[in-house]
Amino acid sequence: MRRLFPNPVSKISVEEAYGIARTRVATPNGNTRPTIGMCMVMSIDGSTVVDGNSRALGGPADLAVLLGLRKLADVIIVGASTVVVDDYGPPSKPGLRVGVVTRSATIDTNMALFTSGSGFLITTETAATPAGVDCVRAGTTTVDLALAVQQLQGNFAQLEGGPTLNAAMVEADLVDEINVTVSPNIVGGMGPRLAAGATDVLQRFQLAHVCEDDGFLFLRYTR
Repeated sequence: MRRLFPNPVSKISVEEAYGIARTRVATPNGNTRPTIGMCMVMSIDGSTVVDGNSRALGGPADLAVLLGLRKLADVIIVGASTVVVDDYGPPSKPGLRVGVVTRSATIDTNMALFTSGSGFLITTETAATPAGVDCVRAGTTTVDLALAVQQLQGNFAQLEGGPTLNAAMVEADLVDEINVTVSPNIVGGMGPRLAAGATDVLQRFQLAHVCEDDGFLFLRYTR
């Protein structure tokens, strides 16, 4: 991987590119939450899926960035549908936990993600949850994401989609960092975009870096 901006260099590691200090963020109610970074891959024309998942859009460098960011993260936040479609298993980083956002809590907790102890649910206060699975509860009919993330430990939470969860997080103004891979593929179709379904928002981010590898662009934006 090479960095194009800022300070171009011909070779840079994922850790060097993304391993900046992150701290907890103060919330309006006087609490704190982790810095939240969205991590997604999209096609040149903006689609995040091909045939229902993102695998065809990625490549070795994209996977290295995903895994590198997971090594830096204290917790992962991901939607229940993405966990099922992408067949999430336990993270390779020891102790890294995966918070699965689900309003209904109807997800197969016999998956290795949960039986390993890595997975926990982020759900409502009223949802009937499976025995033996850790839960973060916030909200009644829908998950109150702003309150839920205040219950998460650590300085950095990685948001891994899908687009519907991304949209809800953007609407709640909870995304501090966007790490997006632009895949050198055009997809067409009507696939979802990074924050599909979000109401109109205008949130300005600053371009922090541009890296490139084998035609893939790695863009990092911060607030």
